[in-house]
Amino acid sequence: MFKGSFPALVTPFKNGALDLDTLKKLVDWHVAEGSHGLVPVGTTGESPTLTHEEHETVVSEVVRAAAGRIPVIAGAGSNNTVESIRFMRHARAAGADAALVVTPYYNKPTQAGLIAHFTALHDCCDLPIIIYNIPGRSAVDMTPETMGKLAQLPRIIGVKDSTGDLARVCVQRLTCGKDFIQISGEDATAHGFNAQGGRGVISVTANVAPKLVAQVQEATLAGDYATALDLQDRLMPLHRAIFVEPGVVGVKYAMSRLGLCSPEVRSPLTDLTEPTKALVEDGLRHAGLLN
Repeated sequence: MFKGSFPALVTPFKNGALDLDTLKKLVDWHVAEGSHGLVPVGTTGESPTLTHEEHETVVSEVVRAAAGRIPVIAGAGSNNTVESIRFMRHARAAGADAALVVTPYYNKPTQAGLIAHFTALHDCCDLPIIIYNIPGRSAVDMTPETMGKLAQLPRIIGVKDSTGDLARVCVQRLTCGKDFIQISGEDATAHGFNAQGGRGVISVTANVAPKLVAQVQEATLAGDYATALDLQDRLMPLHRAIFVEPGVVGVKYAMSRLGLCSPEVRSPLTDLTEPTKALVEDGLRHAGLLN
């Protein structure tokens, strides 16, 4: 079920409030464009600045709009175990297919703390969990050995790996087993990630170029890395431009240029600067998405 391209879905806003009509249209568009699943309320969904109620509303609306056509992996992470349990239970009740749970940020738990946190989430309900390991944001790195211990729990089924270290995929195959689902969290190296044993990407760029990102994934999963590389060459300027400033700001601006949603983001994020807008537009043109 969990392989291919999973857009890390943006949360559209209108005058500071959730724009649920646009959110539903985006879900339908992603299904039509060939995305293999959706990940609402991750970091790209601006989860740090959503209220708990807004977070749960987005998950419910995305699950409802997807209507079983593609799987939904609901963001359920927090640096507060009790809060994350709330999000897990809500995602399960809403009908999500799995939860994406980031390593707790800011409070920097030990490896033993990570095991305690993820074990509590595993035990709180029967929803499968994909670990989100992103040391650059959370300031803690789950080691392959710790991940291997957690992989022994039946509902901890995979990892979104944003370490940028492609060797991790091979090491985690040894500690977690070959059936453990490894998904890239980095657009620029996602095709190489699959060559190491990965099965997909949770992608920011797929918000604006879902068909191309899905085609890269389909090519790699079929073993056609030549085609995947040609497609990646088309996407690379866009990948780079989107992340010159925070990725959600870059990709929302790109989406706005294609009429998909407003570029609006919540403070402390701010609008894209003019030089970066030009880079994003160049990336869209290089990818063939903007005339």
